[in-house]
Amino acid sequence: MWLSGLQSVGDTPGGWGDARPALPVAFPPNRCSSAIRVVAAMRVFGVDPGLTRCGLGVVDGASGRSLTLAGAGVVRTPAGDDVASRLLALEQQIEEWLEAYHPDAVAVERVFSQHNVRTVMGTAQAGAVAIVCAARRGIPVALHTPSEAKAAVTGNGRADKAQVTGMVTRLLQLTSPPHPADTADALALAICHLWRGAAEQRLARALAIHSRGGDR
Repeated sequence: MWLSGLQSVGDTPGGWGDARPALPVAFPPNRCSSAIRVVAAMRVFGVDPGLTRCGLGVVDGASGRSLTLAGAGVVRTPAGDDVASRLLALEQQIEEWLEAYHPDAVAVERVFSQHNVRTVMGTAQAGAVAIVCAARRGIPVALHTPSEAKAAVTGNGRADKAQVTGMVTRLLQLTSPPHPADTADALALAICHLWRGAAEQRLARALAIHSRGGDR
């Protein structure tokens, strides 16, 4: 058995709440107008991996342009279930999100060393599921550390969760903060990749041009 919690704006009295809709979308795909997709240079699917709670967030935008929330939520799996069942449930939900949103890239939190080996193992396994799902569809995957994501949205790589949530709320012009924190972290990863990815692409193009010039 598994459960999926989804945070959607405006569907609950508090603005964000757990729900199990027919499709795992905070905003159905047909609400994203073609005009928005034309303006947006990229759509990024951010994944804050975890077995108990896996944060998911989809953001449209580009460096130097306004950002638009496309969808956000969290997948929950019961701690009492075996790992294989939990990973399978996570894989099924991520596949549904990829099918619903068709992202141009997937940004996953890079696992770093923790004191709790059991926790870091579960995080790594969940992150690997997201990577495989994206690779199966030929979607580029980027790994960003928590510090990189924090620095991208707050300017401080050591910002706390409240600061990250506050800036994500402000950058996406949300009426209420995304909840739980896993959702905000996933959105921060997506924003991080939108901004860092654009810079990295410009650098890659510059290096390619320089390389071609040197070969002449």
